[in-house]
Amino acid sequence: MDIILASRNKKKIRELKKIIEEGIVSQEETTVNILTPDDFPQCEEVEEDGETFEFNAIKKAVYVSKCSGLTAIADDSGIEVDALDGAPGVYSARYAGETSDDMANNRKLLDEIKDVPDEKRTARFVCCIALATGDKIMTFTGHVEGKIGRENRGENGFGYDPLFFPEEHNRTFAEMTDDEKHSMSHRGRALAKLQECLKDKGLK
Repeated sequence: MDIILASRNKKKIRELKKIIEEGIVSQEETTVNILTPDDFPQCEEVEEDGETFEFNAIKKAVYVSKCSGLTAIADDSGIEVDALDGAPGVYSARYAGETSDDMANNRKLLDEIKDVPDEKRTARFVCCIALATGDKIMTFTGHVEGKIGRENRGENGFGYDPLFFPEEHNRTFAEMTDDEKHSMSHRGRALAKLQECLKDKGLK
């Protein structure tokens, strides 16, 4: 099975590949060859201009599938902070500006909620995975509830991981091992649903 991941984010690709390979390859007698848009120079960058995670994920998966001729998996994900009425949401990756990085986004988020008391710093990570193969499009959503801390903690992960404490845990995602994080993360939960679909439908 050849699959192309519709992303150029190297940290996200690494995480997606690890979860997919551990889930699909270990559970089935299936060889999965995972590619990226870098393997297809003709595939251009897709603008994420939708107002929902699902819209953006579908847009990326459909384009990259048509461009490559392969089954494509796209992820759109972000963090929703209740004290900010759900922001940054779909703008999570560019919260501090179009050319911002993880550190700048985290600084802005901390500044925006610096006066919010601990009990009201609730948030959730949301991930929508879209699969496009031929004329089929399917989506799978996962989320994890938690709270935003007051400083960056941990060196693992990426994005807002150093700020996010999942429910009933006193460590951020960035303080956890990959396996610990994947077992409860929004992306892990969405991909688990995808894996079940691939197994049940036998998509090739």
